[in-house]
Amino acid sequence: MSLTELHDEPEFTSVAFEDDVLDTLAPAIPAADVDDLRSQVHGPVYAAGDDGLATEVDTWNIAIQHTPAVAVGATCAADVAAAVSWAVAHDLRVAVQATGHGPVRNAAGSLMITTRRMQGLHIDPDRRIARVEAGVRWIRVMEAAAEFGLAGLCGSSSDVGVVGYTLGGGMGSLGRLHGFAADHVTAVEIVTADGRMHRICADSEPELFWAVRGGKGNFGIVTALEFELIPVTSLFGGGIFFDGDDAPALLHRFRQWAPMLPEEVSTSIAILRIPDMEELPPPLRGQTAVHLRFAYAGDDHAEAERLLSPMKAAGTILLGFVGPMRTDEMDGIHMDPKEPMPGWEKGMLLSELTEDAVDVLLATAGPQLDIPLIMAEVRLMGGALSRPAKVPNAVPGRSGAFSVLVLGPGIPELAQVVPAIGRGVLAALAPWKAPESMINFLGDVSGPDEVAAAYPPATRQRLRELKHGVDPGGVFTFGYAL
Repeated sequence: MSLTELHDEPEFTSVAFEDDVLDTLAPAIPAADVDDLRSQVHGPVYAAGDDGLATEVDTWNIAIQHTPAVAVGATCAADVAAAVSWAVAHDLRVAVQATGHGPVRNAAGSLMITTRRMQGLHIDPDRRIARVEAGVRWIRVMEAAAEFGLAGLCGSSSDVGVVGYTLGGGMGSLGRLHGFAADHVTAVEIVTADGRMHRICADSEPELFWAVRGGKGNFGIVTALEFELIPVTSLFGGGIFFDGDDAPALLHRFRQWAPMLPEEVSTSIAILRIPDMEELPPPLRGQTAVHLRFAYAGDDHAEAERLLSPMKAAGTILLGFVGPMRTDEMDGIHMDPKEPMPGWEKGMLLSELTEDAVDVLLATAGPQLDIPLIMAEVRLMGGALSRPAKVPNAVPGRSGAFSVLVLGPGIPELAQVVPAIGRGVLAALAPWKAPESMINFLGDVSGPDEVAAAYPPATRQRLRELKHGVDPGGVFTFGYAL
């Protein structure tokens, strides 16, 4: 459902996503004005044409190349506030980037704030609270927390930034037991469109606190988060690669097996088309394989083995390891790539995974097809992911039983082919689509209406009303803008 169909919602103006439109919004910036900005911040400032600009705004997903009018390398919240105020005074919209894993489009003509220099991290083991600044990646949190038997609700890769991941919800390998990462946020430090710095929590600006947790970057630039850490005494996990020819048996076994698992287990299964690269293990090079991911957050490892055994018996194992692991080793479950790469992705949620739905997925993305999809993944949801947060937030997706994500190479030669195939897979699964989506799994979007449609109608209306109140000029219109 699009926003135009919700007649009881107020009409707010959103900026379109087309880069050529945004380019026309950016006036020429006099050099003296850029010098004035340099005098107000501690970090570097680059204008269009300056050496170093491209490096400053580099993305991990190299399919997206940013061309901002000005870039600021923020070192602290005060830098962010000064940059936002300067941008508003110069009629520039503002974009933000930490690690560059999840850009939606080119932030053309913007003032882009990079936060990777903001590396403050503090663990309070007694209160089980972490405070992280905007540039911190999950690996630093996991390593620091592990010393105290604690963990954060990291996703499939610890290489991504904590803040962006968490603001979009954050679903990781402990999620079915503990919920979304955003559900555990206790305080947010944010700079809003008026250049003011706020520290918000359930008792201070509760409406903005509700919205930011799930509203991604719509309401300002988050400069730091505080969140609860989870005590983890034992973890049993890893991944198993099966022969791609066994995909039908494996996916059908998965649809029957996964819903019966206890909440201590998080799991996913993916059809992977693996490149023929020397650095990969010989059994996987150039193969189409099925990758089962498994994490058991409990002390009874014999029970974990028993739970896993039906899947291990469902196909020919090429390679894999599942066993005891530390929380700072959880990257070994999904084995996401570490090096920058160009990618196109898109996801959706399913209300159920039926026999027919699996047959459709195999027919559109199965190993028998010669298509340029790197991955088609199904993740089990439910458990704590389906329950409301103890402090309510705007995170959508709790109605989903499974998530589906398709990923392909984001290269110019396949710029039309990959999106067409990927969207085709998801369109074929539409009969089982859940009413909501997860913001972090939206991937490529057409515009604000598609982003807004991820939320339940009441949440959608509430977010848009607050957006109009705190950012009436549409300063923050990049990324997943409403």
